[in-house]
Amino acid sequence: MYSQYFGLNQDPFSIAPDPRYLFMSERHREALAHLLYGVSGRGPSSVNGAGGGFVLLTGDIGAGKTTICRCFLEQVPPGCQVAYIFNPKLTVIELLQTVCEEFHVAVAATATVAPTLKNYIDALNAFLLQSHAQGRNCVLIIDEAQNLQADVLEQLRLLTNLETNERKLLQIVLIGQPELRAMLERAELEQLAQRVIARFHLTALSETETTQYIAHRMAVGGLTGPIPFDRQALRRIHQLAQGVPRRINLLCGRALLGAWAHGLRQVNRAVVHQAAVEVFGTDTQHASRLRFRPGPYLAGVMCLIAGAVLTWWSMAPMQAAKAPATALAAGAHSTIPAVAGTKPAASAPDTQDNVDTLLAQLPKDINSAWNTLAPSWQLPSDTTQPCTTAAAQQLQCFRTSHLTLPVLRQLGRPGIVGLRVSNGAPVYAVLVGLDEQTATLRMGADQHRIRVTTLGRLWNGDFATYWRAPPGYSPMARGGSTPAVYQELNRQLAQLDGTPPSPAATATAELSVTLKERVRDFQRAHGLEPDGQPGPLTFMQIESALGTSAPRLQTLHP
Repeated sequence: MYSQYFGLNQDPFSIAPDPRYLFMSERHREALAHLLYGVSGRGPSSVNGAGGGFVLLTGDIGAGKTTICRCFLEQVPPGCQVAYIFNPKLTVIELLQTVCEEFHVAVAATATVAPTLKNYIDALNAFLLQSHAQGRNCVLIIDEAQNLQADVLEQLRLLTNLETNERKLLQIVLIGQPELRAMLERAELEQLAQRVIARFHLTALSETETTQYIAHRMAVGGLTGPIPFDRQALRRIHQLAQGVPRRINLLCGRALLGAWAHGLRQVNRAVVHQAAVEVFGTDTQHASRLRFRPGPYLAGVMCLIAGAVLTWWSMAPMQAAKAPATALAAGAHSTIPAVAGTKPAASAPDTQDNVDTLLAQLPKDINSAWNTLAPSWQLPSDTTQPCTTAAAQQLQCFRTSHLTLPVLRQLGRPGIVGLRVSNGAPVYAVLVGLDEQTATLRMGADQHRIRVTTLGRLWNGDFATYWRAPPGYSPMARGGSTPAVYQELNRQLAQLDGTPPSPAATATAELSVTLKERVRDFQRAHGLEPDGQPGPLTFMQIESALGTSAPRLQTLHP
């Protein structure tokens, strides 16, 4: 309801785990590093580059464990096969059945006799041995692991006994609430606890990170100006939400609704208090002392909701009449809209043969990919020197070899991705769309969709794109080279933070301590190396956060 009022494209505080809103705090990055460390085979129980045993990630409700899990799934090392269980309230036999189903392991059964515990374990052991022979690692991820029964945990421990003379065959990642740690301290689970090779407890956001989190989500939601929360409101949100991302979402969403209902352009401390009363059911007396009257607030909201319902009711017959045509259109274009001049994306390849066929059609010359990408920036697509041609239009070519999918999502702009192919040089694909499940690649006039997991398996981190540097920027100097660059950087960061530009930040021709720290804060919030030096990726992320007119990746969302 309040989105249009505050200049947003959509609700930025939905509790749905939309990857576009991913905010990687320092704690989240450290937690992700622990998970990747555990499955990369560098743990203390690893042998010859293989992992083994358990990796443990715990955190309070709403702390961001699911966010970490999604990032982890997108960055699983090549050669890993992953089975994911999100509902662990299972018996031992149900657990083994689910693990086999997730790994696509067939278990022999007859029409009269159901598979036994031994049938499942034998089939799983044969699959793990075959995967080991093919050079693949197998990882089992169990979410909400605090709901596992003791006998199921014991069976999981026994699964880690599946091994060769050199290595364990199965890595198990347990993700759960703090009581999971307490469970593993019980005497009967001591053997399992001794097999935990990496563990991390995800704590809440700091006050600074809470502000960065709110600014980030609103920027992704389409906000181009200062965030509509004053400093006292932001401080109180952190106190009431205790730095827990999900609680921050609930509180901010309700506070914006309250400000909208009262015609306020900025959320103040009183609005936050009343929102907390309605969301958390606490602090009623203190909220009343701040003279924020709940009666008119609720009445205004109810009247507006009633008006919206009546409007919908009056338009329902027209919408019903349009429904068949809308449904037909949705069926014809069920995912990502096509870019002008291209054909709609084809279905995501389901087999390795289809993926191999697609890879065989991609160029090994990156200049060919630059020309395919060029029309997105209104550049000619038939030049032998694409970067020189771009420079004449005040655009620069940027290339890095170590980008990650979370940063790619936040960057949100089309670009060239280098993909691995077996026994050959890498090939280059132009990425024009990325949503939660699929990635869209452009090849000439056609578009092809592949699963994000397939992209993660093939992508080597190589990414290239065009970008427009700020006036006065020099690629030979770290962080730019003229006061004009710092002044523009200072203005943009202040706009994102909703604070006035720092008068001392641009006093000299060098990057000031104050501005460098603001750059570090921004880099931490957007998954970049927090070195305080604004390079191309930092400028592009700022441009993305401000919602400028640069080309954007297509998504399922408007």
